[in-house]
Amino acid sequence: MKLVIFDLDGTLAESKQPLTGEMAELVTKLLAITRVAVISGGALPQFLKQVVAQLPNGANFGNLYLLPTSGAALYEYGSLSTPLGTSANAWKKIYEERLSEKEASIVEKAMREAATETGIINFSDQSWGERIEYRGGDVTLSALGQQAPIVLKKAWDPDHTKRHALQSAISAKLPEFSVGIGGITSIDVTKRGIDKAYGIRKLCELLDVNESDALYVGDELESGGNDEAVYKTETQTKSVATPTETAKFIESLISNA
Repeated sequence: MKLVIFDLDGTLAESKQPLTGEMAELVTKLLAITRVAVISGGALPQFLKQVVAQLPNGANFGNLYLLPTSGAALYEYGSLSTPLGTSANAWKKIYEERLSEKEASIVEKAMREAATETGIINFSDQSWGERIEYRGGDVTLSALGQQAPIVLKKAWDPDHTKRHALQSAISAKLPEFSVGIGGITSIDVTKRGIDKAYGIRKLCELLDVNESDALYVGDELESGGNDEAVYKTETQTKSVATPTETAKFIESLISNA
């Protein structure tokens, strides 16, 4: 593969958790032989914390590309004089399809109304951190709050029913935006047409790589999953169920290189 693209939460790591030592070692080995990208709904600081900060000093950051906010932004490593890529200043922004503050306000209003009308979220209930976050390229609704314990997140909507209902209700109020399922408790809203497929196309253009020569690895490639948009590209796909399964797959890529 000329390019391997990974989803983050549920694929490389558990939701909002850093890469394990084993995963960081495997990603480092993969970076030594090919270009690697990570795409997910979080903002750049979340990528730096979960992924970049876990990689060793000798990792080939020049082969690593970050696509925060579900592909609404793209960063490449741009400061070869910096020994570590953990600073945001070390990353060069290639583009960002940013929502204006006015647009973000419209989206937040629709999210609150849809959550109340469906009865799925009661904003007076306990939450772990903010439920609605403006990330520049998107606005994210997290049902339990951004920092909810992973055990509660996994138990909240195991069959996607709640997220699909929220997605439908929010979409009806925001026809001029793209509304997609994010993580295991979240909905992401971006500019119209901005999704993981958009990010993959932009990355392939930047690297002059044919989409068919790229491989996407994700845990929600099924219909209605947050990786489904990838099927709008010609990118090859590999479905995984857990970070453990991803680790085994990376091992096979390295051994077959």
